[in-house]
Amino acid sequence: MRTLCSGTLIAEFLIIGFAGLVAMKDDGLSTAMVWTVCGVAMLLSLLLCGLVTRPGGVALGWVLQLGLVASGFFVPVMFVIGVLFAGLWWSSVHFGRKVDEAKARFAAEAEGGAA
Repeated sequence: MRTLCSGTLIAEFLIIGFAGLVAMKDDGLSTAMVWTVCGVAMLLSLLLCGLVTRPGGVALGWVLQLGLVASGFFVPVMFVIGVLFAGLWWSSVHFGRKVDEAKARFAAEAEGGAA
């Protein structure tokens, strides 16, 4: 699960940075505010790469997904991109857990066959 989720979070890191560049063109938003919010979100996405397998890591990932969708109020295309990444996050968690279960089952069978 960690590999799939981390890949999604790294892609989100880049998307958040690009969204910050687009948001800077809005005259109603200050540059400092845009980069403070984007910087915190980018830092959260990087930190979550290491926390995704710990308790609460997936839940924090969902909070980041909600924030990404909500950023559509400032950069409208982020509604679409946020929903796409939320779907990607769901599939990363869902299929990542299946892969982890298959790995554990395979390891148990290999250990049982070696004994």
